[in-house]
Amino acid sequence: MQNLTIKTTALNFRTRESYKTLRSNVEFSGDHVRTISITSCTPNEGKSSVSFQLARSFAESGNKVILIDADMRKSVMQTHFTDGKIQYGLTNYLVGKCSLEDAIAATNEDGFQIILSGPSTPSPSELLNSERFEQLLKYCRETYDYIIIDTPPLGSVIDSAIIGRQCDGVLIVISSGTISRRFAQDVIGQLKMAGCRILGCVLNKVEMSSHGGYYGKYYGRYYGKYYGKYYANYDSESKGDESAV
Repeated sequence: MQNLTIKTTALNFRTRESYKTLRSNVEFSGDHVRTISITSCTPNEGKSSVSFQLARSFAESGNKVILIDADMRKSVMQTHFTDGKIQYGLTNYLVGKCSLEDAIAATNEDGFQIILSGPSTPSPSELLNSERFEQLLKYCRETYDYIIIDTPPLGSVIDSAIIGRQCDGVLIVISSGTISRRFAQDVIGQLKMAGCRILGCVLNKVEMSSHGGYYGKYYGRYYGKYYGKYYANYDSESKGDESAV
C-alpha cells in the first residue's frame, strides 16, 4: 500500500457545514447507499472538490472511506488535494499492471484511503466496464463503509454513466449560474437511461456575499437572535469566502 499526505485546506464555516449537511443527506438516503459516484455536466464545476471533501467528511465522522479517482481523462485529484508521489493508480490496476492493494494509498487522516487515477489511457470507458472494475467495487463494498467515486463530466463523455449504474446512487454537481436547465435535464436523462439512481444535485460555487443578509435573517428568524448575530459577526470576519456547496 502506498502513502499520501492530505493537503491542508481551510474551509470556511458555511462550507464545512454544507458538507456535513450533504453527508447527512446521503446517510438519510438509506443504509444500503454506500457506493456513491459524483459527476457534473461540464468541466470546472467543482465535482472533484465535492468528491474529496465529502469522502473526507465521512472519514471524519468515524467511517472507513475510500475515494476512487475515476476521472482518468483529466484528473486533478493528486495535484489539488494530496502531496506525495505514487507508483500505481486506478489505470495500472485495471490494465493488470499491479494488484488492488498496490493501487490503494493510505493517507495521514484516520479511515481515509484513496485510489488515484494513475496514468492517462486512450480507452477509459472499456476499462471501467471491465470485470476488474467490478472486482474493485466488490472488494471495496466488503472493506469500507463508504466508497466515493469521482467521475468525468457526463456532458463530455459516457464514463460516469458506466460507473453510476454500478453504484448505489449518483450525485450531480452543478455550478451556480453557468449551466442551463435544459442541459442539466439532458444529463439527468442520460443517467436515468443508463439505469442510475440519482440521489440529488449539489449546487456549487454559490456567490454567498450577495445573500449574506438573507442567511442572517433566515437563521435569526428560525433559530433565534443568537444565530443571527453569530452569522453577522462571522460574515464580517470572513469576507472573501464567496463559494459554498
